[in-house]
Amino acid sequence: MSQPWTLDDMPSQKSRTILITGTGGLGFEDALALARAGGDVIIAGRNPTKGADAIRRIKEKVPQASVALEIVDLGDLASIEALAIRLKETRDHIDILINNAGVMTPPTRQTTKDGFELQFGTNYLGHFALTGYLLPLLMRAQDPRVVTLSSIAVRGANVAINFDDLQAARGYQPMPVYGQSKLACLMFAFELQRRSEEAGWGITSIAAHPGISRTDLLHNGPGRRSAQGLLRSFMWFLFQPASQGALPTLFAATSPKARGGSYYGPDKLGETRGHPTEAQIPRQALEKHVAHKLWEISERLTGISFDAQVPPPELSGLDATTIRREG
Repeated sequence: MSQPWTLDDMPSQKSRTILITGTGGLGFEDALALARAGGDVIIAGRNPTKGADAIRRIKEKVPQASVALEIVDLGDLASIEALAIRLKETRDHIDILINNAGVMTPPTRQTTKDGFELQFGTNYLGHFALTGYLLPLLMRAQDPRVVTLSSIAVRGANVAINFDDLQAARGYQPMPVYGQSKLACLMFAFELQRRSEEAGWGITSIAAHPGISRTDLLHNGPGRRSAQGLLRSFMWFLFQPASQGALPTLFAATSPKARGGSYYGPDKLGETRGHPTEAQIPRQALEKHVAHKLWEISERLTGISFDAQVPPPELSGLDATTIRREG
């Protein structure tokens, strides 16, 4: 990009409905910027107290902000489905879905309510299911976008989709398992774009990563007293502000220049900081046969078929109000 992209370059988001997972860190910065640009913002998180605090802080900075909180646990498929049902009852469409929330490197193997390894289940499968459930609302929007967050961690040489032990039941190593979950997110973004193009869903799917940013992921995951947590606390100056780390996501979500099936990250110091640019795509993320297999397995694990969510042709042109009235 010839000139660095900043929030000043963001188009108006008036009349656009935006759902962001995650109430702190990058998710908060996404919500703040999009609310400031006039968007109708929904923040989805599992902690009501943190969520309410995020809403309060946004309203303090942007008094006219349209921002609401929805409670969802991305480690609980029933909670995800319940959120989708509520949104279908209260919203006509969703223009932008930002799959942002995440769990990073808990020191011991943990599982979600559905028995999935925590990082793979929350970071990837939860967002896979959420996107699937919201497909009808996305398809009712004009130029809908789905932005899924990956990580610079996917560039590790040992990061791959381990189909033989997808849930790390036989061998749990925090960082490789985190890397796998974020590689899955990246492959999902690319596969969603391919399937949208093939099926005519009209959805633009893009991936982004924040570089290395000052968020609470390391404090919440391995813990404040872990080596990573201490690095985050005492070497804070190595991490760019969360507001800067959010820029690639916001570029992907709003810029007319962002392209479907692309991957954006920071432009300096090996993509660890800076302004949005096209990110380096690791070779393993381009393996279409692996992405296809991962998609099929994900549909089985989550119990959701994207094709089954597509509204019938006779309903796709009706707005939600009409559907509710006739139903």
